[in-house]
Amino acid sequence: MRKSSLFALGLIPALLLAVTADAHKLRTSGVSVAVADSGVRVTPTRDWNRLDVKPGKKAETWTLDGTQLNDVTFYGGIEPGNPLVKERSKKREPLPKFTAATLVVEVPELLESTYRAYKGLAAFTVESTAPAKFLGQDGVRFTYFFTDDDQLTRKGEARAAIIKGSLYMVTFDAPRLHYFDHSIADFRALADSAKLN
Repeated sequence: MRKSSLFALGLIPALLLAVTADAHKLRTSGVSVAVADSGVRVTPTRDWNRLDVKPGKKAETWTLDGTQLNDVTFYGGIEPGNPLVKERSKKREPLPKFTAATLVVEVPELLESTYRAYKGLAAFTVESTAPAKFLGQDGVRFTYFFTDDDQLTRKGEARAAIIKGSLYMVTFDAPRLHYFDHSIADFRALADSAKLN
């Protein structure tokens, strides 16, 4: 085999590893960072991985062990007329939109209808809803369950507030068995640290 072929064979795996390594960005414990291309900043109490693939224009996802095991999604200033996540096809698969008339108590329903349409869910149940502060403003905290394509029941918790006409929200989804209880304190610490500049 020629030297150039050996070089190419060695270089290709190295390039693939470099691309994979850049697919996520470590969010270091104790370091304040901006999220979801917005004025929201959080300071994690442990290291998280930010995924480079964004679910929407003003959304970003973090995980500890992979999105199937624990998924935190930040929605930073969704403006009226926009969906929470990017639409695959506006004509064939339109998503529900946040509107100027949306009340903060209706945000759990917006998330439910978005998940049902985007993830193709048949089962989604809002378990509880209560007033709560988020980003220093009056908002809502809610919990929910859903079953994904893999037939695994996931539990979720979210906090949301509507500030100056835009929706700010953070969600946490994890398998109900083990992973939700294992990581919920980390999520709550992350949500508690959120500040809007």
